[in-house]
Formats: sequence, structure tokens, C-alpha cells
Amino acid sequence: MNPIPPVLALFLALLLSLVALGIGMLVGSWLRQRADAQKIGAAQQRADMIRSEAEAEAQRITLEAKDAALAERNEAEAELNRRRRELSRLEERAQRRLEQLEQRSEALEERDRRLNKRQSQIDKRFSELEGVEAEYAATLERIAGMTREEAREELLRRTEKSARADMARIIRQVEAEIAEIGDRRAREVVTLAIERLASDIVAESTITSVPLPADDMKGRIIGRQGRNIRAIESVTGVDLVVDDTPEAIIISSHDPVRREVARRALTKLVQDGRIHPTRIEREVEKAQEEVDQAIREAGEEAGFQTGFQGLHPEILKLIGRLKFRTSYGQNQYYHAIETSHLAGLLATELHGDVRAAKMGGLLHDLGKAVSHEVEGPHALVGADIARRYGVPAKVVNIIAAHHGEAEPQSLEAILVASADAISGARPGARRESLENYIKRLTELEEIAQSFEGVQQAFAIQAGREVRIIVRPEHVDDFGAIQLSRNVAKKVEDSLQYPGQIRVTVIREMRATEYAK
Repeated sequence: MNPIPPVLALFLALLLSLVALGIGMLVGSWLRQRADAQKIGAAQQRADMIRSEAEAEAQRITLEAKDAALAERNEAEAELNRRRRELSRLEERAQRRLEQLEQRSEALEERDRRLNKRQSQIDKRFSELEGVEAEYAATLERIAGMTREEAREELLRRTEKSARADMARIIRQVEAEIAEIGDRRAREVVTLAIERLASDIVAESTITSVPLPADDMKGRIIGRQGRNIRAIESVTGVDLVVDDTPEAIIISSHDPVRREVARRALTKLVQDGRIHPTRIEREVEKAQEEVDQAIREAGEEAGFQTGFQGLHPEILKLIGRLKFRTSYGQNQYYHAIETSHLAGLLATELHGDVRAAKMGGLLHDLGKAVSHEVEGPHALVGADIARRYGVPAKVVNIIAAHHGEAEPQSLEAILVASADAISGARPGARRESLENYIKRLTELEEIAQSFEGVQQAFAIQAGREVRIIVRPEHVDDFGAIQLSRNVAKKVEDSLQYPGQIRVTVIREMRATEYAK
């Protein structure tokens, strides 16, 4: 075999290299095209995915926008409906107010018509009287031969008598009408206030009974030669009554705070059984601390019930002390709370200052908590204490004026005085001793008989009414009206009493003749 020439071998190698290079280029080009196609496909997939995500996000944003728009629309519709309802309520309220004003206007017009009619009747009566006067003057001058001056005096006397009778009748009618309207309105307000407040009837006395486990405990309380009972009475300031009452001992004192301290201390001594002067002093000290704590808690409770928790601690303490004070058997702590609620309800009905009325009602008897320590009327003492601890001036005047010691300067002062009277006059709230009851009846009759022209006076209906019989020749009809007013005014100025007292003046004319 002939060897391949080197040139040919070189040519073949070059040719093979070119063929391989061409194949490599073709393969590389194909691979690049394939890689580019894959990249384009991946990019297309990413673009499709981004477009899908964008479409989903657009749908989500659209739904959120629709939900937000729907929520805003619903909220706007709810607000519109609320405003429509509020507007409807305001329109109804305005319509009711307009109807009330129209009713009041009609009532006033009707009253004006009645007054005008009455005035025309009076004018007509005066015209008739003038005619009668002229007729009397002519008759007297013609028949009696009187001078004109004498006839005038006689006519004036008769006319005055007739006019006074007519005036008394008209005054009675007007007063009856005004009293009826005022009574009806006052009863509505007071009744509504009382109906909205339900209170328990509380009564206390000046004695407290402490139960004993056995009668032989009385001897241990008395002690050897009476040393224990003397120690108890000396430390507490009360009187112990050891009598035949089975299994009980009586604590007597006009100071209910001391009586309560003695009751607690004696109860613990009886339960423990060890009774001697040293232990008595220790138990009394503990009982005093317990009572002081009860006083503070009672003051805070009263402030909570009436909505005045921010009062000065000393004022709350004085209010708490009222829990152990009574007036005519009525507990003053519950009376103060009840008066506060009543005054607030009355102020609500009459569109007054409810907070000032309630505070004045709560503090109106503050002076009774220190009445045995400070001289003076409890209303003025309480007002001074309230002023000292920063109570508003309006409330201070309410406290000072609730019994007339000071001039009331506001509607709320009058309302608190009324609420105080309502609370004290309701059935079962207070009780009076027979001595005080008889004394009040006697004073009522003496006041009535002190006026000129009174023949007899009788206090009836447990002192709720005084009837006065007058001499008809000394007191005419107009004078009877004036007398009832004067007696009522003097009773108000001279006596203290719960509720009200009715003054009735009776004038009776009798003509008597004998047939012989």
C-alpha cells in the first residue's frame, strides 16, 4: 500500500477540520436557537404569570373598592336614617310643644275673657250703685229732709257696706280659682316626685335593749359592789337599767352614738364573759373605733347614693353621724338621703338646678350632727360648716334657708324646704310626744284667740286645722278673709310643725225676735 503523500494528508486533515468546524458551528447555532427558544418560552410563562397575578390583583382591588364603596354607602344611609329619625323626633317634640303653648294660650285667653266678663259685671254693678246712690240722695232729701252732705254720708256708708260684701265675694271666687289651679299643679309635681321615690319608715327611741344569755349575767355586769356597771356608765356616758326584764339589759341615753358604742361594747363583753373595768375600757375603745368606721362608711354610702362622692371627708363624716341622730323619731341620715332625692325630682319637674337641689337636700341638716357641740340654729350652723369646707354659695344658702333663718335666694332653696317638709310629714316618718302634741294644740288656739273679734277657736284634726268663730257684728265678710290670712301668717312665724295647718274662719249672722 502506497503511503499518503504529506500534502494530501495535510489537505485531508484541513478538510476534516473544516467539516468538524462547520458541524460544530451548526450544532452551536442549533443549541443557541434552542436556548433562545427556552428563554423566550420562560419569559412568555413569566409574562403570563405576571399578567394573571396583575389581573387577580386588579380583581381583588376592584372587589375591595366595591366593598368599601358599599360600606360607605351603607354607613351614609344609616347616618341619613338616624338623622331622619332625630329630625322626626325633634319635629314631634316641637309639635307637642306647640300644642302645649296653644293650650296655654287658649287657657290664658279664656281666663282673660272671664276676667273681662267679671270686670264688666263689676262696672255694671258700680253703675247700678251710682244709680241707686242718686236715687237714695233724692229720696233722702225729699222724705227725710236731710241736707245733701248728710244724705251723701248715709249713702256712702250703705254703698261701702254693699261694695265690701261684693268685694269679699269676688275675692273668694278669685282666691278659690287660683288656689284650685295652684293646688292641682303642686299636687301633680309633689305626687310625681313621691311616686318616683320609695323610702322605708324608720323610727328609733332613746333606749336600746341588749339580750343576755341568762339572768345571772346581770350580776356579772353589775360587778362586786357595782364597780363594773359604774365603769361602763363612766366610760360610755350612758345609763344602764337593770330591771326585771328577762334576759335583757336596757341602755338609756339621748345620744344615739354613745348608745351604739355602749351596745357594741356590752354585747362583746357578754359574749366573752370576762367583765372587769380594764377589759371594759378596752372593749369600749374598740367599739368607738368600730362606730367611727361605720360613720365614715355611712357618709361615703350617702355620697354614693346621691352622686356626691367628691365631697370633703369631714362633710361625709358629719353625714355619717346623722345615722345615729333622730328628730321626732325619724332617722336623720335616711331623711337627708330621702330629701336629696325628693329635691332632685322636684327640680327636674320644674326645670331647676338638679345638682344644687340634691346637694342642698343631702346637706340641709348637717348642723344636727354637731347641734350638741355648737350653739345656734342647726340650719345656720350647717351652712357655716358647709361654707368652711368649700361648698358652693348657692348650696350654702339652701342649707341656711330651709327653716327660714335666711332668705331663700333661688328656686332650689324653696324646693329643698318643700322636700324637707314632705319627708318629715309623710305617714310614719315622725312621731311626737303627747306633751308636744297638746302644747301645739294649745298654742294654735291661743294664737287664734289673740285676734280682735274672735269668739271661739278650736284646734281639730290632730292639729292640722284650726276653726275660728268670729262675732259677726265685729268682723264682716272681707274682714273674715283678712283674719284667716293673718292667723295663718302668725302660725307660720310662731310654730314649727310638719305638713300644713288649715285656718277656717266661720262668720254666722243670726237674727232673733220674740212674739209677745
